[in-house]
Amino acid sequence: MNTGANRLEKTIRQWYILFIVGLVFIGLGVYTFVTPAKAYLALSIVFSLSFLITGLGEISFSLINKRIFDRWGWILAFGLLNCLVGILLLSRPEVSLATMPLYLGFLILFRSVGAISYAYEIKQMGVTDWSGVLSLGILGVIFSFILIWNPILGGLTIVSWTALCFLSIGILSVYLSLQLRKFGK
Repeated sequence: MNTGANRLEKTIRQWYILFIVGLVFIGLGVYTFVTPAKAYLALSIVFSLSFLITGLGEISFSLINKRIFDRWGWILAFGLLNCLVGILLLSRPEVSLATMPLYLGFLILFRSVGAISYAYEIKQMGVTDWSGVLSLGILGVIFSFILIWNPILGGLTIVSWTALCFLSIGILSVYLSLQLRKFGK
């Protein structure tokens, strides 16, 4: 019978996948802040590719770790959702930027709820510094509700809100991956 610590030790081999996903999101967040005009025009393509790539990474991570994490299905669901949104946006570039906040808001909401779930799971596995993951998950929920509840405001400020959402999720993924790595040592 695997204890939480044994399961987590086996997961350490793949900690870098979450790290890479986090770096992709952080890079997208910084790019969006630095080049707002270009980012506004290129949102559907850049976001489509980023969702597709991170979705594939999460699907891989979930399948590799399905015997280790009890909630691996959530990671798989997030990966599939990311891929679905990426394919939708790639195939329909004419999707109005007014509807983009809703897509992003729900995606960030699902990821953030997942982060809250991960926080409790790693707490049960014995990681003492789980509260940072929980805090970042709650922050993501707040950002996602702003995008969902007020899509007009979101449409007007989508570049800034999107950058903040991507930075939050990126920092969360990097932080979680480093916690997994640190716990393994």
